[in-house]
Amino acid sequence: MSEIKIREEICRLGRSLFERGLTPGSSGNISVKLDDGGWLVTPTNASLGFLDPARLSRLDAAGWLLSGDAPTKEVPLHSALYETRGVARAVVHLHSTHSVALSMLPDIDPRAALPPMTAYYLMKCGATALVPYYRPGDPAVADAIKGLAGKYSSVLLANHGPVVSGDTLEAAVFAVEELEETAKLYLLLRGLNPRYLTPAQIEDLTKVFGVTLPEHMPHIPASS
Repeated sequence: MSEIKIREEICRLGRSLFERGLTPGSSGNISVKLDDGGWLVTPTNASLGFLDPARLSRLDAAGWLLSGDAPTKEVPLHSALYETRGVARAVVHLHSTHSVALSMLPDIDPRAALPPMTAYYLMKCGATALVPYYRPGDPAVADAIKGLAGKYSSVLLANHGPVVSGDTLEAAVFAVEELEETAKLYLLLRGLNPRYLTPAQIEDLTKVFGVTLPEHMPHIPASS
């Protein structure tokens, strides 16, 4: 896909996310890695609903601005995912309500923030890590992401929001949407003793669809 088309796709999908209330105001950011090793990223203080393709930040492989507006302060977050997830070609970070709410709960397993609730959650997100709170733009968040050693494509930033990588921009968007819907399900079902996928069902998904999960499998609470 040409750089012009990628710019248009970032703006189209950003607007879709914004219009559906998945990231309000000027929150959230999107990046796509280019064939020359550089990347395009949404500018700082830009609403995903009103992006201009010509004003997207164009960075070189080292993360230096080449053209466009000043980039999002979350560049270290995106850079850490590209560095540790070799297959990552796009990163989407949102402030979606249910994922943020999930990240604030005290009893969340940082190695698997959500249980295996649905097949599509595991197929699109795998397991989701939870990293501690860092102020927005803090370079230390990059070290936290690097500490995951590339094992997770989906991560929750505590009291902040989800960040998801994918092998295409569309895949990253679909995955972050699936994460948000699964977080919503989890919050709706808390205390209701729902059924989760069994180990046998999870194993079947990994074999049929090539799902890769970290060594730490999501916890499966007992259900009646």
